[in-house]
Order: sequence, then C-alpha cells, then structure tokens
Amino acid sequence: MAHAVAKIGTKAWSTLVVSGRHSLIADEPPALGGQDAGPAPYDLLLASLGACTAITLRMYAARKGWPLTEATVDLSHFKDGDRSRIARVLHLTGDLDPDQRARLADIAERTPVTLTLRAGADIATTLAEAGA
Repeated sequence: MAHAVAKIGTKAWSTLVVSGRHSLIADEPPALGGQDAGPAPYDLLLASLGACTAITLRMYAARKGWPLTEATVDLSHFKDGDRSRIARVLHLTGDLDPDQRARLADIAERTPVTLTLRAGADIATTLAEAGA
C-alpha cells in the first residue's frame, strides 16, 4: 500500500511531501505565484507514470533476458477540452528485435500506474477533528 503526506504552511506554494523515508518539495512555477522549489503537481503525476513505466519495462526485459540497456519515458500532459491527455514516448536502447520492442510497448500500456490512471481512482475525503 502506498502512503504519502503533503503539508503546506503559509509560504506560497511550497509543499513538503513525505512518503516513507523519502521527502521532496512540490511547488508551482513563478507564473502561478510559486517559487519553483520543486515539481508542480502535474509534473509529479507524470513522474509517477514515467517511473512506473521505466521500472516495469526494466523488470520485464530482465525477466525475459532481453538486451534492454536503457529505457527513457518522455511524457507530456495537456488538456483537450474537458479531458486530460498524456502523451508517452518510449525510447528503448539495446539490441532489441522488432517483436521485443513491440512487446515492451504493449507492456507499457499495462503498467500499474497506467491502469490506475485509465480506470480512474475513487477518492474519499474526510475531515480530521480540529487539532488532530
């Protein structure tokens, strides 16, 4: 199970994000009133999808013994009317044949984060008691 805590004080819009033993700062760019002290929320979303894709491809290639020497996942988010769209381009390096490359592209379509984003996720928000 994944878990994260995001905490913001009065400094616009720097937010401390802690997940397990790891922490990072999320922020907005100056054009949106932030200080650009860290990735913006949509950048973090793309980073999650990119990391999941790269890790899954590496694991699959290793399990199959395929000569994937590097996988780079280039992602962009944009709005298309009311819909969010993500463009994902895979750059696969290594002596892979066309069938292996096609299979890795197919695997990218079924990574855990890809499936979560495509299916949507239910979000249940509750309010903690004051001071808790």
